Formats: sequence, C-alpha cells, structure tokens
Amino acid sequence: MQFHAGEIAVQAQAGVREEAKTLHHLISNLIKPAAQIFLSTQQLAIASTVDTNGRVWASLLTGEPGFVKVLNQQTVQVDAISVPSDPLHHNLHGNNQIGLLVIDLTNRKRLRLNGQAEIQPQRQINITIEQAFFNCPKYIQARHLELETTESSPELQILIAQTLSTTHQNLIAQADTFFIGSYAQKAGADASHRGGYPGFVQVLNSNKLVFPDYAGNNMFQTLGNFAVNPQAGLLFINFTEGHILQLTGTVKVIWERERLTSFAGAQRLVEFDIEQIIETQNATLLRWRFGSYSPANPSFDE
Repeated sequence: MQFHAGEIAVQAQAGVREEAKTLHHLISNLIKPAAQIFLSTQQLAIASTVDTNGRVWASLLTGEPGFVKVLNQQTVQVDAISVPSDPLHHNLHGNNQIGLLVIDLTNRKRLRLNGQAEIQPQRQINITIEQAFFNCPKYIQARHLELETTESSPELQILIAQTLSTTHQNLIAQADTFFIGSYAQKAGADASHRGGYPGFVQVLNSNKLVFPDYAGNNMFQTLGNFAVNPQAGLLFINFTEGHILQLTGTVKVIWERERLTSFAGAQRLVEFDIEQIIETQNATLLRWRFGSYSPANPSFDE
C-alpha cells in the first residue's frame, strides 16, 4: 500500500518522511487472523462517510459482540443498530467509500478498516477492504462496558442545529475522547480517534473548535486527507448516558510554533469550523464506566 500525495506532503512537513516510508507495509488489504479474532468480540465502531454536498460525517455504530463479521479475508459485514437521525446509509447511496474504526476502549485496542461499502437488503453493510491495520493504544482512555438495565429503549430526541448550544459546549469542553472522519477523493474515507485530558478540545465560539494533534504513528492518514480536502466530521459520545453529538465542517491545520504553547504536547493544532450539528439523545443503550486516563496523555505537569 502506498501513501497518497496529501499524506506524503504532511509527512515531509513534519520531518518524518523517511520513517514513514518504512511503515506503509503495515497497511494491508487483507483481514489477518489477529484482526479476525479482535473483531469477533467488539461492540463499538465509528464510520466515516461523505454526503451529497461533500461533507464528511462520523457515525456511531454498535451491536452485539462480533457485529462486524468477517465474511472472508477482504470482506466484512456490519450489522449495526441504526440511529434514524444518522446520515450514514443515505451517504453511502451517493458515495460508497467508508472508513471504519473498530475500537476496544477497555483494552485500548483499535483497528481501521477502510474500503467500499454495499448496503444489503436488510440494511447490513458489506465492506470490501482496501486498507486494514491496527493502531497503537496512545491516548485511549480506558472505559468498561456496562449492561443496560432498562427494559425498554428510551425515546430518541434529535436536534439539528448550525451553532453549538451551551450544553454542547460543556460536553465538548469536558470531553477526553472524540472521533474524527476525513476523506480524500482518490484514497477514500477514514475514521480515527483522538484523546487527551478533559479540556484538550477548546471551544473558541459557537461555531469553532480547536484541538491539538499529538505525536502518533507518523503515517498521517487524517491530516494527509485534510491536506487535499478540508472537510471533516467529529463525533462526541456521552459514554454514561448514550447521547451523541455529530459535527460536520471544515478544518485548518496550524503549524506555527507560537500557537502551540497553550496545548501540552501539541505538535500541531487543528481548527474546526462547524457547518451543521446533529445531537441525538439516547442514541445507544450501551453505557461505559470510566476506568483510567491513557498514560500517553500529554500534561503541562510533565
């Protein structure tokens, strides 16, 4: 697998191009045995898709253990619980590229599966894999899945907006985790994870966020996609109540060192301008209990 032009440009600007050249072999178009075993027990995934206006969305997918089922070495089937407010299926009818991040918060493991989707008659999603690879456990806060005890599903409450409410801003300001979707026309969609101590995402105003980009695997799939397409989707999850906040908009990557001083450990900053918001309360019955912060989270106390 080769890196695309945007990834190469960011790798060069970050000064890690030579190191990155040694990493592309880690990306395969096959679902290897370790990935198959991992998928058989997972209940949480994030999907990145593109709507008819070219906007990128990050979507929450949940299901029974193994809801991402391996059909063969190059195909998985996702049988997820659908959220009516989510644009996922509608997006895939117009653009079948999908990025899938399957994540185990308890054990700090994550697998990326990117490829082409085909919606099945019963709304399952078959994905032909073009990229499959594990990521390191950095910046994943440990959380433990708890069983939901309610006998009936709480009623969905959906709000569509263009600006952040005070409640939205408080959720984001307290978040230690969010997920990010990106897209490059020739490379496809990608979903990734971001984590840090609460406050690592700053709300600049009701339409703009800024967050740090920490040292990672030096492949720069997300920032590489941004180098050729600034459209992005963010997903924030209220892990204790099952609510989600989806944002779509555009990003600007900031490299100037003088801008980084207020963010511990920041290698770069990403400014995100919001175009649309979907808030869905009771989006999932799954609940997670906080365990511990990642030991990799940067801190000004270090």
